[in-house]
Amino acid sequence: MSRISIAKKVLYKILGIVVIFNFGCNSSTKPEWEKRNSELIKDNGFTIRELQDLPTSTLVPNLEFGNPMNINNLDSLELHSGVISKIFWGNGNLTSMLTLDPNAIIPKENLPANRFLMVMEGSGHLIINGSKRMMTAKKREEPDGTHNGTPQQDFIYQKKGSESEFIAGDSGAKLMEIYSPIRLDYLNKMGISDVPSKMKVVNSKLEPTVSPNEIYDLFNIQLTQLSPGVFSRLITLDGIQLSFVSSDPNTRIPLHIHPEEQMTLLLRGSLKQTLLDTELDLEQHDIVHVPGNLIHSSAAGERGYDAVDIFWPVREDYSAKQQSALKKYHEIIPEGNMPELIIDGSKTEPTLTFSEGPKWMNGKLYFSNMYFDQNWNADPKRSSIVAMDSNGSYQNITEGKMQANGLYPYKNDNLLVCDMMGHRVVEMTTTGKVVRVIADSYDGKPIDGPNDIITDTKGGIYFTDPQFTMEAEKFQPGRAVYYVSPKLDVTRVVEPNEFAMPNGILLSSDGKTLYINNCYDDETWYPVNSSKENFVWAYDVNDDGTIANGRKFTELRLPGNVLDRKGKSSSADGMAIDTQGNIYVATYLGVQIFDSEGSFVGIINLPSFPVSLGFGDEDMKTLYIVSYDKVYKIRTQQTGYVNYL
Repeated sequence: MSRISIAKKVLYKILGIVVIFNFGCNSSTKPEWEKRNSELIKDNGFTIRELQDLPTSTLVPNLEFGNPMNINNLDSLELHSGVISKIFWGNGNLTSMLTLDPNAIIPKENLPANRFLMVMEGSGHLIINGSKRMMTAKKREEPDGTHNGTPQQDFIYQKKGSESEFIAGDSGAKLMEIYSPIRLDYLNKMGISDVPSKMKVVNSKLEPTVSPNEIYDLFNIQLTQLSPGVFSRLITLDGIQLSFVSSDPNTRIPLHIHPEEQMTLLLRGSLKQTLLDTELDLEQHDIVHVPGNLIHSSAAGERGYDAVDIFWPVREDYSAKQQSALKKYHEIIPEGNMPELIIDGSKTEPTLTFSEGPKWMNGKLYFSNMYFDQNWNADPKRSSIVAMDSNGSYQNITEGKMQANGLYPYKNDNLLVCDMMGHRVVEMTTTGKVVRVIADSYDGKPIDGPNDIITDTKGGIYFTDPQFTMEAEKFQPGRAVYYVSPKLDVTRVVEPNEFAMPNGILLSSDGKTLYINNCYDDETWYPVNSSKENFVWAYDVNDDGTIANGRKFTELRLPGNVLDRKGKSSSADGMAIDTQGNIYVATYLGVQIFDSEGSFVGIINLPSFPVSLGFGDEDMKTLYIVSYDKVYKIRTQQTGYVNYL
């Protein structure tokens, strides 16, 4: 039974006459704001574009002009036993935010309209035409020394008439369902008057970007850059489009118009949305309705924001941007290719704990198996270096002697090894014998913790030292980057603490550009803040191996939990490069890919965040990715670059 109050019903009717956006009505009475909207459109030189053949209806949206509504303040409707809904709608779609008690059931039904269903929290089983499928949502876990977890948010698109039932898990579930056209029986249950008997479907020129009855993880939908600092996971359905937007802090979208109706639900952070001359402050779970061709702008708060924009009908300009972005991504990662798990080191022998520094040499992938406990305490006696065949079989080549980190192919088919806890860089055979020490001191003092390493074509060596070691007192004055000449002379090329935590390092294939990333920055729990923040930095390489002309190469995307604490930690770690100059960076968000100019290309999503990566196989087109106790691989269309001396 509806819980909506009589006063609310009356208010809906009043707002429908006075201020509600009733664009579908064939009424001679226009909203009062329309005159000011026309003035602003003219003043800003915009051109109105009208959409043809949109169905009309007397149904009035339930969001008031210029007045954001928090979803928690909407009236609750008990749809079924243990199933409570908060509902809002526009002219072309209806959104229902559902809270399900543990094991609550949405009974079997034939859907009366096309439905998008996403699990926002918890889990449950969706039964489609008798087939039972698990759907779940997981939050991002803060990583420690032994485990981490990336987020997951399952969704499905179901066509009108599909037989559907949902059973919540033992902890309950929160769901978002979006119907287009509007699901009218929900409005009848709410006691809304003048509900039409039927709603027409908008015919879209564009095909849906997802297949009906297939479960997807939102984080496997590629990000499309909509404007500077604003990225979206776009999902096009029949007649509507969902834009799961992530915005950088303080990013502004200037005044603009578009003919499509927009409903915005803020999921995280804060947003100032300007409609006409009025600035609205949106907080988490606020909803705002933007009618078609209404002039508006937005500005992200200091933590950025995540939101879902629901467009009716589909924004073809957004779809064009998505297709362009996907074309660029698929030039690197073929369509349909996903990471393949080849080692689960928690189940195989020898066990893996924290894998690092993968490099391909002579038909094998070599990587470090570092031991940490949950609190990041290291133990070289429980660490090893691993050799893996392309089929995933592997064995230790040395164990219990050092806690190695970055590796790199060297002369005589040997390996350069960052013996991080041993405060040195060594040359080692592939049978585990240390041939010589390459570097263990600078300016008469021991180096702290060599982390990542590369060579140049002259035989010189670069390595990063973020001082990620166990000693409370460090030997060197700060975190730095070093160059070892072919004669083994050591030069510090990046001054102490210029980077908060220099980690991954790369050279371009022509040897002219050095790339360094910054793992942590702007954190209350970290001892150094720097100006390097969440960027990969590029430097020109001088003839003597020193570097100059430091500049921002690209900005790494940050997850919401980092933005919420106002940090700049991307957890950038290992990097790889291909012969075309595309760069691949292991981060919290996954493997972030950038072209040779630093433009964002896409993200490879994994079940746990990647630590490091490297190209391998005979054709050097397989990207191997290590993540704690897991090793993944994914085929690419690019040839990886490694400098084999």
